[in-house]
Amino acid sequence: MSMENEQSPPSGRPRKKIAVVLRDDLENWQIANVTAFLVSGLPSKDTDIIGQEYQGADGVAYLPMFGQPVLVLGATADVLSAAHRRAVTRGMPLSVLTSDLFATGDDTDDRAAVRPVGTDELDLVGIALHGGRNQVDKVVKGTVMYR
Repeated sequence: MSMENEQSPPSGRPRKKIAVVLRDDLENWQIANVTAFLVSGLPSKDTDIIGQEYQGADGVAYLPMFGQPVLVLGATADVLSAAHRRAVTRGMPLSVLTSDLFATGDDTDDRAAVRPVGTDELDLVGIALHGGRNQVDKVVKGTVMYR
């Protein structure tokens, strides 16, 4: 079975998808930055998330990208927190970015900023998750496509 068939049912719709939920009050530069950081963690738990390498007609190779759709969604702080709780309750692997991380300078400091904060106390600016379409849809209920 090809990778394409494993990721897409006969209807052509992928079985899984990626959702990034961003707090709706981010600055423009933060939207791109937070999205990039959040999705970077997803392949660490599910290597099947990555598609196949690309290659141009002249033989130049390009890195593979995600093999599923990526939705970038917006939410109020309360809706974002609710989506985070639903993902945690369902045991879904997810990445988080908190407002504290805007003041850190590296990965070690980022982890140190998250470590002492309880799950319900995180000042979330975004989350990213990957899973079955229906499961992801239930987690991101109440969000909207990012503006």
